[in-house]
Amino acid sequence: MERFQIGIIGAGRIGRVHAENIAKFVPQMEIKTVADPYMSPEAEEFLRGLRIPNLSRDAEDILQDPEIRAVIVCSPTDWHAEYVIQAAKAGKHVFVEKPIDYRLERVHEAIDAARAAGVKLQVGFNRRFDRHHHAVYEAVRSGRVGKVNLVKISSRDPEPPAIDYVKVSGGIFYDMMVHDFDMARFLAGSEVTEVFAYGAVLVDPAIGEAGDVDTAVVTLKFANGAMGVIDNSRRAVYGYDQRVEVFGSEGAVMDVNDTPTNAVYYGADGSIASPCYKIMWDRYTGAFAAEQQAFAEAVLNGTEPLVTGEDGLYPILIAAAATKSLKEGRPVKLSEIEAI
Repeated sequence: MERFQIGIIGAGRIGRVHAENIAKFVPQMEIKTVADPYMSPEAEEFLRGLRIPNLSRDAEDILQDPEIRAVIVCSPTDWHAEYVIQAAKAGKHVFVEKPIDYRLERVHEAIDAARAAGVKLQVGFNRRFDRHHHAVYEAVRSGRVGKVNLVKISSRDPEPPAIDYVKVSGGIFYDMMVHDFDMARFLAGSEVTEVFAYGAVLVDPAIGEAGDVDTAVVTLKFANGAMGVIDNSRRAVYGYDQRVEVFGSEGAVMDVNDTPTNAVYYGADGSIASPCYKIMWDRYTGAFAAEQQAFAEAVLNGTEPLVTGEDGLYPILIAAAATKSLKEGRPVKLSEIEAI
């Protein structure tokens, strides 16, 4: 089996998730170095447990290493685009966590840098690789539901993030619903043309004080005539709630929440089923591994990544339109955002 060496920039939670999945499930990739200027003792201990040979506080140890063929960017979001550009200029293939950047001009710069360098660029929209969501996608693509009429997505977190994160996240449309914007266009097989957003502070007043909303509903219009509805909440007391549905002229296909087990207990007082997963890492363990497997195959086979830089651009356009819609209280066409 052909293998290649990689470096991971960022040793926070998502960096450690990718490191563990690559080490356990992606034999084509060998992690040579993990770099993070703020690497904690806990992160060091965890990464050494994965037998990663080099831990550094300087990303240059990855970018300047000729043996490293690809870089996994898991830094804070405001450094994503910069590391994509630097890695591309160093001739290294890049997997970058979503979003590439909140600023559209920086997204374009990152995509252009990868294209100019002739390197692969894959964006971390891992939900496309979830086996349940992908089964919905396959049913739509096979034509079983006929012409797509409606796409419905519910995405709710067990609890809100820290306020310090909310203040720098870009808002609910950029840091949370951006996944659903990608999923909507993935399932509809069409681009979004218009967005109307509603939002409220129903979970935590501090989120409103930070300039964001914690509960939102967005309606979408697609170029193929289909419509979409997405709802998000920062808090679902019952767990990590992730469901999608596509309704078409010949039927509908949907998935329900994944749970640790599908066993249901039945007794005189009723039935008891397994609760939802409580955190994203558990719900999407398989998807995180599958997206890295896909990246490895794109690098080794010289094929187009399954989630391209352009796929990373469109959800940011939609997020910008949703943010503008919420602020102005009107539907916003994506052409307005692209013209800015």
